[in-house]
Amino acid sequence: MKNHWLILLLAMLSTTLNVLGQDNKVGGPCEGCEAILESPVPFDKLDSFLKMPDASWDGKKPLGINGIVYKADGKTPASGVMLYIYHTDETGHYPKKGDEKGWAKRHGYIRGWMRTNEKGEYKFVTLRPASYPGRTDPAHIHITVKEPGLNEYYIDEYLFDDDPLLTTSARQKLENRGGSGILKLKDVGNMYKAERHIYLGRNIPNYPANQ
Repeated sequence: MKNHWLILLLAMLSTTLNVLGQDNKVGGPCEGCEAILESPVPFDKLDSFLKMPDASWDGKKPLGINGIVYKADGKTPASGVMLYIYHTDETGHYPKKGDEKGWAKRHGYIRGWMRTNEKGEYKFVTLRPASYPGRTDPAHIHITVKEPGLNEYYIDEYLFDDDPLLTTSARQKLENRGGSGILKLKDVGNMYKAERHIYLGRNIPNYPANQ
């Protein structure tokens, strides 16, 4: 009998350790969020600054976006948070080179990874994307978040306040996951700049209260 209870206790302990060792599932279904795991650079080697593949000052004005990622309390900077972004080109397509693997077959090559620094800061430079041809979706930049101890999840896309497709109706449908993603661009001469702070857990389903 003692052996029976010992085996049962060990099984329960093993199950508990397995559960504790797994990421808590938050954010709901997220098609393509696992693309954040395809980073060609190890997560701990990622920089907080990213220059996207299409970024150029060659006759064009690139777009620089920066911000701070905050923990769920809304005031403590969150370091070591992974961010994955991808978007269309200036024609509204996800361009490909022909040798794509994994999610690059869908997302194209205009994509990249960042990791917030000790101050929770991130910054990337790219060219402003266009909306999908023949559709009414506002132009946008997709973003996926992966924070320590949790699975990857999506937050509201980066959108552009001056986009005529970002109608009142479209704005009302936004979930504000991670806070508002609407950007107000500022022309600083050789480029456009915008700021977006991200709030971990904000409007994210099943987000743990003690995170």
